[in-house]
Amino acid sequence: MKGDYHIILASNSPRRKELLGGLDLDFEVKVLPDIEENYPEGLPTAEIPVYIAAEKAAAYQSLLAADELIITADTVVVLGDEVLGKPKDLADARRMLHELSGRTHQVITGVCLMTREKQRKFAVTTDVTFKMLTAEEINYYVDKYQPLDKAGAYGIQEWIGYIGVTGLQGSYFNVMGLPVQKIYNELLVF
Repeated sequence: MKGDYHIILASNSPRRKELLGGLDLDFEVKVLPDIEENYPEGLPTAEIPVYIAAEKAAAYQSLLAADELIITADTVVVLGDEVLGKPKDLADARRMLHELSGRTHQVITGVCLMTREKQRKFAVTTDVTFKMLTAEEINYYVDKYQPLDKAGAYGIQEWIGYIGVTGLQGSYFNVMGLPVQKIYNELLVF
């Protein structure tokens, strides 16, 4: 599949690398330093991760060879109208997990597939429900795991997901940070 292109994953995320590897594709990881993950104020929540993924891809466009296809992604957690990105510190991680406790939120991953000639952007949304988490459970997770590099301050594949997630509607892998089933289908027609 996609033998026409040399695939590049533009992400430092070990989870994204693992997930894309699960598609049995040959790819390499290349990451440019200091790409901003900002978006215009007032942008509809559902469009934020697609916008950021496209901006990340744009930073690579002039560097792509004719046979290269780059994959960029961005994941946000949305609770009501609030976007929960990566927490700024451990106190912020605790705050986010308290807010998610006992509620359903959306995990939206935006993806951009791009060559020098064309681009395809899309988003995948998954609903995730948490049980009521105790302060002790939140503190244990924040103290023992690394929530600062994760949107919404949690990794579903970690302890907090094992004990806290009571419902999931949509793609589990999307919540991990890369909707591989959708990427596979998009690559087939790209």
